[in-house]
Amino acid sequence: MPELLRLDRLLLGRYPEFSRSRIEGLVKAGFVTVNGAVAEKAGMKVSDDDEIELEIPPPVPAIPEPEEIPLDILFEDDDIVVLNKAPGMVVHPAPGHFTGTLVNALLWHCPGLGGIGGVARPGIVHRLDQYTSGVMVAAKTQKAMEGLVKAFSSHTAVEKTYLAVCRGAPRLASGRIENLIGRHPVDRKRMAIVEKGGKRAVTNWRVVKAEGGISVIECAIETGRTHQIRVHMASLGCPVIGDSVYGKSALDKRIVPAPARQMLHAWKLKLWHPTENRQMEFVAPVPDDMKVYL
Repeated sequence: MPELLRLDRLLLGRYPEFSRSRIEGLVKAGFVTVNGAVAEKAGMKVSDDDEIELEIPPPVPAIPEPEEIPLDILFEDDDIVVLNKAPGMVVHPAPGHFTGTLVNALLWHCPGLGGIGGVARPGIVHRLDQYTSGVMVAAKTQKAMEGLVKAFSSHTAVEKTYLAVCRGAPRLASGRIENLIGRHPVDRKRMAIVEKGGKRAVTNWRVVKAEGGISVIECAIETGRTHQIRVHMASLGCPVIGDSVYGKSALDKRIVPAPARQMLHAWKLKLWHPTENRQMEFVAPVPDDMKVYL
């Protein structure tokens, strides 16, 4: 019987130029397959008889390039720009998405943005998932960047409200979810509610509309954990429709029209202007592909 080895150790033997953390990162990002299937984790057991393939992604450009990409600007002054991010747009360059990102568009729109908050993600204070639409704010000056980062980190100086179109309906009309969210213990590409080792996540929700097996839920989040609303709605038994990770894709295909993405929209954002003593609120109109379910 062939000897079983840990996948990461086998790959380290084959690719001595890579560190263990680099190998683990490639596995987590889905660049390693075992017998044609994406490797589950770096520590999985394999043998020399297994067909193992490692795809080495091209390096991320050190400095993103400006690109003339249209932006839906909600507000702009000398310090900040508030926009309605289109669904499908990636916020900043990453493996597989080196161009066409919000950062590339902002660099074109704001020529002096480069280096604000770092060269890789200039101006970026917070993020939305690729297929989540809605309101975002970016900093145009270092002073604004510092003020916004402090506000978002406080979890009290910023109010974020989302609209989610979900399958089914909760038993109650409203509620509050507070728990810990961390990496899924088995599938490292997913997030999950965990007993320990996660970060505090709070979502206040209320049902806006429920009919025909679909509900529209308003989610006011006090924290901004990765995939927070998607995980919390799934925990209610009402996953966001179109969510291929936490939802029910097979059932979503029966909906007319079938959702082409996760129906999650960053609807409202209330914050204090980072350089002026005034509170501001911005509302991003609900996109057409989501309106059909409202």
